[in-house]
Amino acid sequence: MDVGSALDLVGGVLTYVGGAFLVPAVVAVGYGEPWWPFVVAGAVTAGVGWSLDRLVTGTREQVGPREGFLVVALIWLLVPAFGALPYLLGDVEQLSSPVNAYFEAVSGFTATGATVLTDIEALDRSMLVWRQLTHWLGGMGIIVLAVAVLPRLRVGGRQLLSSELAGPTELERLTATIRDTARRLWALYVGLTATCILGLALLGWTGIDPEMDLFQAVAHAFSVLALGGFSTQNESAAAFVPATQWFLVVFMALAGINFLRLYRILVQRHVRVAARDEELRLYAAFLLAASLLLFVELLADGIAVGEGAVRDAIFQAVSIMTTTGFATADYTGWTALATLTLLLLMFVGASAGSTGGSLKVVRHLLMVKLIRRELRQAVHREAVIPVRLSGAVVDERALRSAFAFVVLYLGIFALGTLGLLIDARRGEVEVATFEAIGAAAACLGNVGPAFGFAGPFGSYEPFGDLSTGILSMLMWLGRLEIVPVVVLLMRSYWRA
Repeated sequence: MDVGSALDLVGGVLTYVGGAFLVPAVVAVGYGEPWWPFVVAGAVTAGVGWSLDRLVTGTREQVGPREGFLVVALIWLLVPAFGALPYLLGDVEQLSSPVNAYFEAVSGFTATGATVLTDIEALDRSMLVWRQLTHWLGGMGIIVLAVAVLPRLRVGGRQLLSSELAGPTELERLTATIRDTARRLWALYVGLTATCILGLALLGWTGIDPEMDLFQAVAHAFSVLALGGFSTQNESAAAFVPATQWFLVVFMALAGINFLRLYRILVQRHVRVAARDEELRLYAAFLLAASLLLFVELLADGIAVGEGAVRDAIFQAVSIMTTTGFATADYTGWTALATLTLLLLMFVGASAGSTGGSLKVVRHLLMVKLIRRELRQAVHREAVIPVRLSGAVVDERALRSAFAFVVLYLGIFALGTLGLLIDARRGEVEVATFEAIGAAAACLGNVGPAFGFAGPFGSYEPFGDLSTGILSMLMWLGRLEIVPVVVLLMRSYWRA
């Protein structure tokens, strides 16, 4: 284990991240708002990164699995810490507590969308831009960007890219090198973001949605492509007209697809890839089934009718399952079956290799196939039955990895829920069991809004500092897909 090489790479990434603070600084100058918090935060981030890069050196440049786990875990732990500096330096009253500021930054970079803000619209435009930008940078992944632009990561970049484009299937190359693959993925990400910005802006320019100006278009495009859920409006997507909400549904569903598959389909025109992809078919089936169930519940209970019922059902099913977290309605007042459906969708997630979180559709597919094989082998004990995914045999190591991840995920979710309930018992905040379950599921799955006071139009602010810290760690673990952190806790990891 070469800690020096790992810290050296972390420093290189932090140095480049420091440049991102210039974006909100320029916006602040344009709107006549304080720009210095972003400049100072950027200087501190770049300075610490440069110090690690220059003062800490390892024995080799190659990033192996051991170093890769440490690099990924440290980057996703440290970047939000520096990302919280503008909130603290800018004297944002709602984020004056370091615990709350870190929570907001973690939620941003992990593309979760949970917030401790009670009045989002009270923030300066530059702060709102930084908040949305953290989503966008974290969506495709800071490390994917680093692999694409940092020459030193050309060696060992596959390990880092595999950790970022999480999922139990083997990472496929789009080109001869991993660095070019990372570049093409970011190019697709940027292209889709630009398309989303243009589409949203056109809705405003044509008068279809008077609330959708260029600022709102950029802010919500950053959020939707990252499947994050941060909005500049207190009422989230409900602040916009139905046409805008339908537009957001399309891009949420699109961003929930494996970006490697999207590149094959949209850029390389390999349409047959979609037809053969079992995960993509199950992803669509989950969305359709959940939308239909929510629609029936909304009609039966008289919560919504007509086009509104269709829109609310589809929007919330897509938003929650893809772990985006936008909302067009306060679903905390829906029926028990409807809210339970939304809770279950938090455990489904988007596709592997997308910008979404949670368990991922492909793991559900593999678990079903694994259970079916075990049942068949219970009858035919001598049979050798390989598990196939989209026609290809799945390696047994990938199956074991998927099973272990599901067990770890559910175990950490249970511990997180228990921690929230214990803290609520000793504190002054009354948290119902279902609300604790929803908050833990929403943060670990990088979904964002939960239920009760932490619902779509609410805030996580009532939670105590200990609970806020627990939820921050759940978001971090969910974004890392748990394994890199658990590996670091093993004694064998640090042994030669």
